[in-house]
Formats: sequence, C-alpha cells, structure tokens
Amino acid sequence: MKTIRTYVDKSELLEQTAHLTGWALALDGQPLSISVTDKKGRLVDATVRTLSRPDVCRAILGNDSQPDSGFDVKFTCDMAESYRVTFSSATGSVTIPVSPAQLKKETGRRLVPFRKMVGMTSPAMVADDAKFLLKKGPAALKERWIRRYETTENKYMRWMEEHRKEWQPTQAIKQWMSRSAAENAKLPADVTAPKISIVVPLYNTPMKFYRQMIDCVMAQQYVNWQLCLADGSSDGVDRQSCLPKDERIRYTKLTENLGISGNTNAAISLADGEWIALMDHDDIIEASALAEMMERAIRTGADMIYSDEDKVSLDLKHYYEPHFKSDYNPDLLRSNNYICHLLLFKRSLLLQIGGFRSEFDGAQDYDFILRLSETAENIQHLPRMLYHWRMHPLSTAENPDSKTYAFEAGRRAIEEHLKRVGIKGTVERTGRPGYYRVRYGLQGDVLAKPKVSIIIPNKDETETLRTCVNSILTRTSWSEYEIIIVENNSTTQEIRDYYKELEAVPCIKVINWPDTFNYSAINNFGVSHSSGQYVVLLNNDTEIITPDWLQEMMGICSRPEVGVVGAKLFYPDETIQHAGVVMKLAGCCGHVFYGAEKEDPGSYARATIIQNFSAVTAACFMCRRQVWDRLGGLSTEFQVAYNDVDFCLRVREAGYLVTFTPYAQAYHYESKTRGYEEGSEKQARFQREQNLLKNRFPAYQEQGDPYYNPHLTLVAPDFTGKYLHNGQ
Repeated sequence: MKTIRTYVDKSELLEQTAHLTGWALALDGQPLSISVTDKKGRLVDATVRTLSRPDVCRAILGNDSQPDSGFDVKFTCDMAESYRVTFSSATGSVTIPVSPAQLKKETGRRLVPFRKMVGMTSPAMVADDAKFLLKKGPAALKERWIRRYETTENKYMRWMEEHRKEWQPTQAIKQWMSRSAAENAKLPADVTAPKISIVVPLYNTPMKFYRQMIDCVMAQQYVNWQLCLADGSSDGVDRQSCLPKDERIRYTKLTENLGISGNTNAAISLADGEWIALMDHDDIIEASALAEMMERAIRTGADMIYSDEDKVSLDLKHYYEPHFKSDYNPDLLRSNNYICHLLLFKRSLLLQIGGFRSEFDGAQDYDFILRLSETAENIQHLPRMLYHWRMHPLSTAENPDSKTYAFEAGRRAIEEHLKRVGIKGTVERTGRPGYYRVRYGLQGDVLAKPKVSIIIPNKDETETLRTCVNSILTRTSWSEYEIIIVENNSTTQEIRDYYKELEAVPCIKVINWPDTFNYSAINNFGVSHSSGQYVVLLNNDTEIITPDWLQEMMGICSRPEVGVVGAKLFYPDETIQHAGVVMKLAGCCGHVFYGAEKEDPGSYARATIIQNFSAVTAACFMCRRQVWDRLGGLSTEFQVAYNDVDFCLRVREAGYLVTFTPYAQAYHYESKTRGYEEGSEKQARFQREQNLLKNRFPAYQEQGDPYYNPHLTLVAPDFTGKYLHNGQ
C-alpha cells in the first residue's frame, strides 16, 4: 500500500536548471525528506523549498496536519543525464523520474491542464466542488481549480499582469511625458519634461539580450529619453550597426575594456540629461518605467528615486523572486544594497560625488548608491515592479557565489561610507553573500564608559525575575550599568525576601510604585530614579542571550540620528517573538517574523540584519536619555498596550530613527506577570488603547508603514506578497 502521494504541478527547464513544483503527502503523517540523484544513484546538489498547500492536505487527509506539503525543487542538470526526485519517510518512498530532454518540451506550460486536475479528487473535494458548480457554474469551477493548483511563480505572474494595469496616467501627464526634445525646447523650462539619460555599459553582451534591452527602451511611454551606450566588448561583434536610427541613442566603441566602472563612466560622459538612470546591459524595464518614475519624482521633489524589481528567466517568460522594497532605510542600506534598480537621480548629484570608482568593481553600484545617499536631500521609493533582472548562470542574480570578490568590495564600500559620514564602526561580511554587519563604536568624544540604566517593572514572579537578573549579572560584558527594579503591589513574602538579596548587590536598586498598574507610569518612575546616559526598558520575563548586548545597542543608539534601538527576542522554543514592528500589520501593528524558526533569515535576510523600523518592542529597547527626556517618556494614556509603539512613532516624528539589531538577543517568556489580554474588561481596555494609537497616528493606517512595502501581506508576519494571500 502506498504511504506517500505525489503530484507535479509544473515541470520546466530554464537553461541548465530543472525546476519542478507540486505536492507530496505522507498518508500516515510521517515527515518527508526530498533528495535528487542521477541515474547512478549519486546525490545531486539541489535547492529544495517547501510550500504551503493546505488545500491538498484538507482534500486528501481531511485535516491541516501537513500544511507545508508543497515543494519547489531546482537543480542544475546535464541534457544527456536522467535524474530521480525521491520523497522519503520512515515508512516508504516514492520516486519521480526526471528527463531534461522531456522537461525542455514541457517548459512554458504555465498551469496544470484542467483534465489532469479533475482526476485528483477526494470524496470531500467532489462534494464541495459540486455545490460550487451548482452555485457558480463550470467556468468559475475551472478558475477555482486553476487557482488552487497554481504555483507561487504562477501566482506572482498573475499578479504582475494585473499590477501593470494599475498605473493609469492622467491626460495631463500623458501629454507631458510624450513631449519630444524638440517640443520641450519651445516651452518654458518649468513645464518641460526633463530628459532622462539611460546609462548602459556593454561588455560582450549576447546580441539577443542586447536587442531586447534596446527594444524595451524604445517602447518607453516617456519619450524624452537618451540612451548612452559605451561598448568595451572584446568579442568583435558590431553592435552599432543594429541600432535603430534614432537621434536619442548615443553609442561609443571603446578602444579597450575599462572594467564595469570605467565603461559606465564612459557611458555617463555621453549623457546630457537632467536625470540619469542606470541599467544593466542584459536587463529590461517596463514600458511605463520612466514615465512612472519621473511623475513620482516631480510630484515629491525627489532628487533620487528607486523602484521595486524582480528576476526574469533568459527567455523573458518567467518572472519570479519579487523584491518588494522598503522606503529609504539607511540602516538597511548599510546591511545590503537593497536599492539597486531601477535607480534615477539628478545629474547635479553626479557632479557633486563624481562617477563610478574602479577600485570597487563588483560592488561599484553599492559604493555609488552609498555616495549618492550621502548627498541627496530627498530620496524616494516608488513601490512599482518596474525593473526585471535577467537570470543566467554567471549573474549574481542566479549564482551569488559567481562574484565573491564583489562582496569584499561591498564591505570596503560601507567602511569608506562610514568614514565619510563620520560614524565609528567596522564592517564584517556575514555568512550570506551580499549582506553585512556594521559593528558601531560609541560615537562622539567618549572619555569614560557611559552608564546604562536598566529598568525592570515587577509584581511577584520571583523566579521569573531571578532568571532575568541573573542573566544580566552573569552574561553582560559591559560593566557600567545599574538595574532598577520597580516593585508594583507584590503580595508574596518570597518576592520580598528576594528583593533583600538584590539590594545587597551594589548595582541594583529596588524602588516602590504603590499606585495601580500602569506600565508607562511605572517605567517613567523607574527612569526618574536612574542616572545613566542610556535607558533600557526590560521586561521581567526576559533572559539575556548575547553578552555584548549593551555594547551592540549603545553603539547604534549613540549615533545622533538614532532615538531607539530594539533587540531580537525569542520564545523558549527557539522561535522568533520580535524582530521589529510594522504598522497596519494584523489590523493595527504587529511583530514581523513572529513564530519563525530562530535561524530563519526571512525574506531578503531581513530577520537577520540591522535596519530601521517604525517601532520596536519595549520588552527590550534602549533610548538615549536626552531623547527620553525630550519626549517625556512613555505616554501614561497607554496603560498596558501600545505604549512602546506610541513612543517609537513620537521618536520618528521628532526626527530620529528607530533601529532594530538582531545582534542583541534575549529570550522573552512574554506576559508572565500580567497575563494576556483576556476577559471583557481587559479586552475593552486593549481596544481603547488600540483606537487611541490609530487616532493619534492616522497616516500609518491610511498610507501604510514606510518600511513595509504596500504589496506585502498584512495578514502574515513573513514579508510575503499579497499575491500569496488573496490580495490581503
């Protein structure tokens, strides 16, 4: 008897990469492992991802016991070889044969044929679909089946098709963006459509890619562009003769290859536009790209603007891995070049910073963007998918290890950036190519070790508090700190005895807040009795993990532009409790990557890098005392909930950054002292405080979180796109 059922929704060959998606289910509930072997049984390196397919689980098992039963398998293959994808459990295995030659024939099939879907039914599914058929009709039923068995890639491509239709320029904008250079010359300067010079360095560009790049520029709705091509190719191919006869195209053949930076600078020397756009020689942009970018730039007064981007297969048929970016996020930019493409900036900025620098080849764009960000006065992000990064085996898009030298150049680029802006710090490469860690030193003239005041409210909970305090005393490597326990209406003799123990420790002080519980008032009271230059709010149900947590947070918090720093918190089962707070998530605001595994990097590694958020949790956050005093501490209107979010949003209103660091870590046992928001009275108070937060900061509910792309879901904390969550 078969204990495992499998089905392949889609199989294709992208160049030398075999790609299979579908589902696999163990009928006896055993976990499955997936492996790929060649015809001699040798293991083949493969990228294997599990996908959420609760529909399959419910249809076949009648429950949700194996929701992640979908699979996505990719591996590099030889056309003359044959392979096997094997699904194994403790009680059996199933093998799917894979022939690259057959995959090549099947490539391009986007959806599972309806006739095959019909055969994959269970009695429960048949009954449910029969009701749906009678109510909605056969066309709707077919659409239901298609959506049910769509792969992640298919869902994204469906979303892309709709996304392209969303931008509808007004008649005035259409007229403005369609003016030619000659027409602009007849108009006053303040009503002309600025010329955009698209800069493209060429080097042995495959002619097919070259023509497609030219075609996508020629197709632009915005007509006042200029394409500047500097060709350093050594392959002897004549690329100039195939160019369209268009005066907007400028081409120069270099006598030698000057490298990526030198070739780009040569292309820039051909440009005379008011704006510059950067584009790689084998990528493509949407037909509306220049029009959309320029419309947003003019409307917002930007001098630097970037869009979202994704990846596209060699044949331009498959779009995938969308990068839904944050608005300008300086700490994120120092962790990873998330800005990348499509990038437009004013020529005046280029004149201030100079061109590309060959000593940073491989990360020349990263170095350039960092220098731009130092000079630009208004950096804008357009959350539109306008740039498509072509994937091929030698590109960093598909194979990050193909340019390892680039990552060292990126590290040096950040290091030089820190020196230019006067920030003390060293830069390290992380285990993920293209991602970096900045270790910030204490900024300014630090003659002595600054003191940190750690405020811990407590009621009873002796062992919980003991765990917290002991972790500080035994694991904290920074010596200049004080711990202030704010006692609030404890009733047990046990806690009183423990307080006597604590008061014998020189760096610990216990003070009494006799009034009713108000988290904000209690912490404000604790801070008023402290003497440190830095204030840490810490819940009593936390346990410190990283010894250098205070140095890590202080290094960031000592930067004058930063107001608050939050830590990364975990549940005892090694899942994430806090890695930043996003507004509008889960109806009001929520923790991102909540419940993910401890080592899960998250989308674009955002669970593992320093970055800015709108808020962080006060279960463990640090604030400079001068910022705390300027804002008057926590608002006592928030008795229990949202006081930390309110404080962080006020910090942002005052012009400071809120920063999350994953390198200061603690366990958070969460709400042990006061419990969860259960009971009608607590629920009413919780709702009251939530409404207060929404009313105080309506822009976040209306416009969304600037650090969270509007195309990301608001119903899950994992930075996945709305296209995976029925548009929510």
